[in-house]
Formats: sequence, structure tokens, C-alpha cells
Amino acid sequence: MEIKAHVGLIMNILIFNWRDIKNPDAGGAEVFTHENARRWIDKGHSVTWFTSSFPDCKNQEIADGVNIIRDGGKYTVYLKAREYYKKYFSDQSFDIVIDEINTVPFFTPEFVNNGEKIVVLIHQLAREFWFYETKFPINYAGRYFFENRWLKKYKDIPTITVSDSTKNDLMTLGFNNISVVPEGINFKPLDSIPEKEKEPTLIFVGRLKKAKRPDHAIEAFNIIKKKLKGAKLWVIGDGYFRKELEKMSCSGVEFFGAISQEKKLNLMSRAHVILVPGVREGWGLVVTEANAMGTPAIGYNVPGLRDSIRDGKTGLLCEPNPEAMAQRAFELLQDNVLRERLSSDALGWAGEFGWDRSAEEFLKAVAHA
Repeated sequence: MEIKAHVGLIMNILIFNWRDIKNPDAGGAEVFTHENARRWIDKGHSVTWFTSSFPDCKNQEIADGVNIIRDGGKYTVYLKAREYYKKYFSDQSFDIVIDEINTVPFFTPEFVNNGEKIVVLIHQLAREFWFYETKFPINYAGRYFFENRWLKKYKDIPTITVSDSTKNDLMTLGFNNISVVPEGINFKPLDSIPEKEKEPTLIFVGRLKKAKRPDHAIEAFNIIKKKLKGAKLWVIGDGYFRKELEKMSCSGVEFFGAISQEKKLNLMSRAHVILVPGVREGWGLVVTEANAMGTPAIGYNVPGLRDSIRDGKTGLLCEPNPEAMAQRAFELLQDNVLRERLSSDALGWAGEFGWDRSAEEFLKAVAHA
């Protein structure tokens, strides 16, 4: 099928994603999709986004021009997608159907059958996530059976991802048509390194869930605190793990909960370093956001973070344990010359990422897939 994007014509795009940007549990994947979709709208394309419902949500609404339709819950949205497509979408002449995979696919090849081009969008494989966010026996079944089995159904379908790490993971499963589209930020990086806190200040930004390993950030800080008595750790975000994290925190740790983008960026700009100890990431958007505020990252050497962090240039990678993270953070906090160099290079690196570029490259990738 010839894709209209190839000749610059207007397209009708359908997205299946388990969440939308207004869902309280929305994360980086939803930000990526929404920021791209709103720019496709600006170019004259139409975008419909089918997703799950959440408490007090509207069944249908327009957000930045995107037609959002909600039905089903976290686990039933996949079945509802099939039903809704057959009942309402099958005769709407969509040009592209984006099957966004967040652990569980929508299996669109099994029911999208009116000539639309299916495109996979996947930020990361779950892999280790199964052991952090699910219990036995689901964790073993998901990691070693279901995920690989599900994904292999898509190996011949054009696929978009956000990092070389995820691309490499997909290639091991036999995927052969993969394009990497960069993440973006929707604000301009600072022109210079801002004034930082007087005391050594670290920051963690993310959902407080086990797979993000905020406990590792706190454990690393507890080690640092023994050497730098005035050090502080700001924890930004909320989630089911918060109460347990508060119990394990020493003095100097402050929990801010969920805050506005403006306040988050302000805190990022005042911190000396951001700690990113996740199990794996698609990219690690908080790294780029912090970089844009003149703050380098110390992250685990895991998929995604080894893409967003240029080791020794815009931040530092370390082995995935709190002791190693504490050691690298202590080195950085004690070495003003190194920290200023990394901060300066981080600002330059962040300037390469924007949603306009992302939206354009996404459609180009689809057109040439």
C-alpha cells in the first residue's frame, strides 16, 4: 500500500495505546506520542487515540486537536480496542494504525484489515520489569514466554522506537524494519549553567515504583550523606512505593510528590546532579530535561540510559548498584571542574532534541518503511 505521507498528503491516523496524556499514570511513552500527535494535527493530519478509561475521565474529548476515545480499563482496553474497531473504526478509512506496545500489544494484525498500514511503536522491552512489577509465576511466564511470543508476531511490521538499545533488543527477536525516532523536549535549554544550591544537591525524578528503583537513589544518597553532611536529595514524583521509601530515608531527603512542570524544571536547574537508577528505559526523558537545565546525570549502565547519557561527556554511567552510584556521585560533587564540563556539554546535547524534529522524523520513517 502506498502511504500518503510519502507524497505529503493528509493522513488519517489511529493510535492504540493503553493510556493517554491525561491519565494520572501517563509516563514518558504517552508524552512522546501526544507531542508527536499534536504536531501531526498542526500539519493537517487527523489523529484518533483509543485508550483506557480512568476515574472521572470523559469517554471522549479533544486534547490539542487529538480525538481521544476511552473505553475499558487497564487490562480490558485490549479487548475493547478490537470491539471498537469492528463497530466504529473499520469504515473510517484510516491510513495508518499505530499499535503502541507497553508490555502487552493490541495484536492489531489480527483485526485491522481494511488496507491500513500498521506501525509498531515501542519504547522498551519489559524484560526485567516483570520481576519488579509482577509476582510469581506471572513474572517468569511474562519474561521467558509471553513477551517474546507476543513481540515475534510483529517482527515483519514497520517498527518505531526511541533508542538504539531498544532497536538492538528487537533485532535479537528477528525484527528487520526498525527506525529510531528521537525523543524531544518542549522547552528551550538554558543558555548557560544556572546557579546551583549551596549544599551538594541531588535529585530523583520519576514514578515511585519498583522498576524505577528510587530506593537505589536513596541508598546511594545515604552513603553520600556519611561523607557530605550537608548533602540533600530531592525526590520528585509519586507512586505506591512512596511510604516504603520514606521509611528508609535519612535526614536530607525531601519528597515533593507530583509537581508542575515549571517547578520540576526549577528544581532540576538548582540540583548538581540527577540520579537515574531505573531497571531499563526506552530513552530516559528526565535525563534530557535535566541536561537542558544544566544538570548532568548519573545513571545505571542499562538499555536506554546508555543512549541518553554520553558517559564522561554529559554525565556518568555506573554499574547498577547503589554503591557504584554513590561513588560516581561523590566524585562528581567533589570535582568542580568535571561537573562544570559535564553540565556545559549536557546543555549542548539537550539542544539537539525537540518534538518538531521527532514528529517529522516519525512520519518520514513511516513513509519509507
